[in-house]
Amino acid sequence: MSSVCPACGVAVVPGYVRCPKCHAGLSPRAGMRRVAADPGGTTVERKGFPIAAVIAALGVAAAIILVFGLGRGSQPTGAALPPLPPSIAAATPTPPRAPQPAAAPAPSSAPEAAGQDLAAASADLEDTLRRQRLWGRVVITGQRIDVRSGSCADPAMRPLIEGKKPLLHGAGLTKLRCLEQSGAVVFERDL
Repeated sequence: MSSVCPACGVAVVPGYVRCPKCHAGLSPRAGMRRVAADPGGTTVERKGFPIAAVIAALGVAAAIILVFGLGRGSQPTGAALPPLPPSIAAATPTPPRAPQPAAAPAPSSAPEAAGQDLAAASADLEDTLRRQRLWGRVVITGQRIDVRSGSCADPAMRPLIEGKKPLLHGAGLTKLRCLEQSGAVVFERDL
Protein backbone atom coordinates (compact mmCIF):
# COMPACT_ATOMS: atom_id res chain seq x y z
CA MET A 1 0.00 0.00 0.00
CA SER A 2 1.19 3.48 -0.73
CA SER A 3 -0.07 6.89 0.24
CA VAL A 4 -0.75 9.96 -1.88
CA CYS A 5 0.63 13.43 -1.17
CA PRO A 6 -2.30 15.79 -0.32
CA ALA A 7 -0.56 18.73 -2.08
CA CYS A 8 0.50 17.29 -5.48
CA GLY A 9 -1.08 13.81 -5.58
CA VAL A 10 2.14 11.84 -6.12
CA ALA A 11 2.24 8.33 -4.69
CA VAL A 12 4.49 8.27 -1.63
CA VAL A 13 5.78 5.24 0.21
CA PRO A 14 4.63 5.30 3.85
CA GLY A 15 7.31 6.51 6.22
CA TYR A 16 8.36 9.67 4.30
CA VAL A 17 8.10 12.92 6.30
CA ARG A 18 8.07 15.13 3.18
CA CYS A 19 6.83 14.56 -0.39
CA PRO A 20 9.74 13.71 -2.71
CA LYS A 21 8.29 15.97 -5.46
CA CYS A 22 6.82 19.10 -3.82
CA HIS A 23 8.44 18.74 -0.37
CA ALA A 24 5.12 19.32 1.36
CA GLY A 25 5.04 18.03 4.91
CA LEU A 26 3.39 14.68 5.33
CA SER A 27 1.99 13.76 8.68
CA PRO A 28 1.35 10.15 9.40
CA ARG A 29 -2.39 10.66 9.81
CA ALA A 30 -3.27 14.14 8.63
CA GLY A 31 -4.67 14.36 5.11
CA MET A 32 -3.07 11.12 3.90
CA ARG A 33 -5.34 8.79 2.07
CA ARG A 34 -4.31 5.22 1.40
CA VAL A 35 -4.31 3.84 -2.11
CA ALA A 36 -3.85 0.25 -3.25
CA ALA A 37 -0.33 -0.12 -4.62
CA ASP A 38 0.12 -0.89 -8.29
CA PRO A 39 2.67 -3.71 -8.44
CA GLY A 40 4.25 -2.29 -11.61
CA GLY A 41 7.01 -4.40 -13.11
CA THR A 42 7.15 -6.16 -16.45
CA THR A 43 4.80 -9.05 -15.90
CA VAL A 44 2.22 -9.78 -18.57
CA GLU A 45 -1.27 -10.65 -17.60
CA ARG A 46 -2.16 -14.24 -18.40
CA LYS A 47 -4.91 -14.41 -20.93
CA GLY A 48 -5.88 -18.06 -20.67
CA PHE A 49 -4.86 -21.61 -21.46
CA PRO A 50 -2.38 -21.96 -24.39
CA ILE A 51 -4.62 -23.92 -26.76
CA ALA A 52 -2.35 -23.38 -29.78
CA ALA A 53 0.59 -25.03 -28.01
CA VAL A 54 -1.51 -28.06 -27.06
CA ILE A 55 -2.81 -28.45 -30.63
CA ALA A 56 0.73 -28.21 -32.05
CA ALA A 57 2.00 -30.84 -29.58
CA LEU A 58 -0.86 -33.19 -30.48
CA GLY A 59 -0.14 -32.72 -34.19
CA VAL A 60 3.55 -33.58 -33.72
CA ALA A 61 2.66 -36.64 -31.63
CA ALA A 62 0.19 -37.84 -34.29
CA ALA A 63 2.81 -37.40 -37.04
CA ILE A 64 5.37 -39.43 -35.08
CA ILE A 65 2.86 -42.20 -34.44
CA LEU A 66 1.93 -42.31 -38.13
CA VAL A 67 5.52 -42.40 -39.35
CA PHE A 68 6.71 -45.07 -36.96
CA GLY A 69 3.44 -46.98 -36.75
CA LEU A 70 2.94 -47.31 -40.50
CA GLY A 71 6.62 -47.96 -41.16
CA ARG A 72 6.62 -51.10 -39.01
CA GLY A 73 3.30 -52.45 -40.25
CA SER A 74 4.51 -53.47 -43.70
CA GLN A 75 6.86 -56.35 -44.28
CA PRO A 76 9.39 -56.23 -47.06
CA THR A 77 8.77 -58.60 -49.91
CA GLY A 78 10.48 -61.93 -49.55
CA ALA A 79 10.40 -61.77 -45.76
CA ALA A 80 10.74 -65.14 -44.09
CA LEU A 81 7.63 -66.60 -42.55
CA PRO A 82 7.76 -67.55 -38.88
CA PRO A 83 8.57 -71.23 -38.25
CA LEU A 84 5.70 -73.66 -37.83
CA PRO A 85 4.81 -74.82 -34.34
CA PRO A 86 6.35 -78.25 -33.54
CA SER A 87 2.97 -80.02 -33.57
CA ILE A 88 2.20 -78.88 -37.13
CA ALA A 89 5.77 -79.30 -38.37
CA ALA A 90 5.85 -82.95 -37.18
CA ALA A 91 2.51 -83.72 -38.86
CA THR A 92 3.58 -82.32 -42.23
CA PRO A 93 5.37 -84.95 -44.31
CA THR A 94 8.39 -83.82 -46.26
CA PRO A 95 8.75 -85.22 -49.76
CA PRO A 96 11.95 -87.17 -50.40
CA ARG A 97 14.51 -85.29 -52.39
CA ALA A 98 16.31 -86.80 -55.30
CA PRO A 99 20.06 -86.61 -54.96
CA GLN A 100 21.49 -83.97 -57.21
CA PRO A 101 24.81 -84.38 -58.92
CA ALA A 102 27.56 -82.27 -57.44
CA ALA A 103 28.12 -79.31 -59.65
CA ALA A 104 31.67 -78.67 -60.66
CA PRO A 105 32.84 -75.25 -59.58
CA ALA A 106 32.73 -72.87 -62.48
CA PRO A 107 36.16 -71.63 -63.39
CA SER A 108 36.32 -67.92 -62.73
CA SER A 109 37.37 -65.94 -65.70
CA ALA A 110 40.56 -63.91 -65.46
CA PRO A 111 38.88 -60.49 -65.88
CA GLU A 112 36.43 -61.18 -63.03
CA ALA A 113 39.22 -62.37 -60.73
CA ALA A 114 41.33 -59.38 -61.66
CA GLY A 115 38.38 -57.09 -60.97
CA GLN A 116 37.93 -58.64 -57.54
CA ASP A 117 41.66 -58.29 -56.82
CA LEU A 118 41.58 -54.64 -57.90
CA ALA A 119 38.55 -53.91 -55.70
CA ALA A 120 40.15 -55.67 -52.73
CA ALA A 121 43.45 -53.84 -53.23
CA SER A 122 41.80 -50.42 -53.51
CA ALA A 123 39.57 -51.08 -50.48
CA ASP A 124 42.61 -52.21 -48.47
CA LEU A 125 44.59 -49.09 -49.44
CA GLU A 126 41.65 -46.78 -48.56
CA ASP A 127 41.20 -48.55 -45.22
CA THR A 128 44.89 -48.21 -44.40
CA LEU A 129 44.84 -44.50 -45.33
CA ARG A 130 41.85 -43.99 -43.04
CA ARG A 131 43.49 -45.82 -40.14
CA GLN A 132 46.65 -43.71 -40.54
CA ARG A 133 44.48 -40.56 -40.74
CA LEU A 134 45.80 -39.71 -44.18
CA TRP A 135 42.23 -39.62 -45.53
CA GLY A 136 42.14 -40.29 -49.23
CA ARG A 137 39.97 -41.65 -52.02
CA VAL A 138 41.33 -44.37 -54.33
CA VAL A 139 40.32 -44.55 -58.00
CA ILE A 140 41.54 -47.24 -60.42
CA THR A 141 41.93 -46.24 -64.06
CA GLY A 142 43.14 -49.09 -66.24
CA GLN A 143 46.45 -50.26 -64.78
CA ARG A 144 46.97 -47.05 -62.80
CA ILE A 145 45.71 -46.28 -59.31
CA ASP A 146 45.10 -42.65 -58.29
CA VAL A 147 45.11 -41.67 -54.63
CA ARG A 148 43.36 -38.31 -54.16
CA SER A 149 44.27 -36.94 -50.74
CA GLY A 150 45.17 -33.69 -49.06
CA SER A 151 47.96 -35.61 -47.31
CA CYS A 152 50.07 -36.59 -50.34
CA ALA A 153 52.95 -34.43 -49.09
CA ASP A 154 52.75 -35.99 -45.61
CA PRO A 155 55.97 -37.85 -44.71
CA ALA A 156 53.97 -40.96 -43.71
CA MET A 157 52.34 -41.32 -47.15
CA ARG A 158 55.32 -42.70 -49.10
CA PRO A 159 56.22 -45.48 -46.60
CA LEU A 160 52.56 -46.51 -46.43
CA ILE A 161 52.37 -46.82 -50.22
CA GLU A 162 55.71 -48.66 -50.26
CA GLY A 163 54.24 -51.23 -47.85
CA LYS A 164 51.17 -51.73 -50.10
CA LYS A 165 53.27 -52.03 -53.28
CA PRO A 166 53.24 -55.90 -53.43
CA LEU A 167 49.45 -56.04 -52.99
CA LEU A 168 48.83 -53.39 -55.64
CA HIS A 169 51.31 -54.93 -58.10
CA GLY A 170 49.77 -58.39 -57.50
CA ALA A 171 46.35 -56.96 -58.49
CA GLY A 172 47.80 -56.00 -61.88
CA LEU A 173 48.43 -52.31 -61.26
CA THR A 174 51.61 -50.78 -62.71
CA LYS A 175 51.52 -47.08 -61.70
CA LEU A 176 50.41 -45.06 -58.69
CA ARG A 177 49.74 -41.32 -58.63
CA CYS A 178 49.08 -39.25 -55.52
CA LEU A 179 47.01 -36.17 -56.27
CA GLU A 180 45.98 -33.22 -54.14
CA GLN A 181 42.25 -32.51 -53.84
CA SER A 182 42.65 -29.87 -56.56
CA GLY A 183 43.99 -32.50 -58.98
CA ALA A 184 47.66 -31.45 -58.90
CA VAL A 185 49.98 -34.48 -59.04
CA VAL A 186 52.28 -34.56 -55.97
CA PHE A 187 54.17 -37.71 -56.93
CA GLU A 188 53.94 -40.62 -59.33
CA ARG A 189 55.71 -43.99 -59.06
CA ASP A 190 55.89 -47.37 -60.75
CA LEU A 191 54.63 -50.41 -58.91
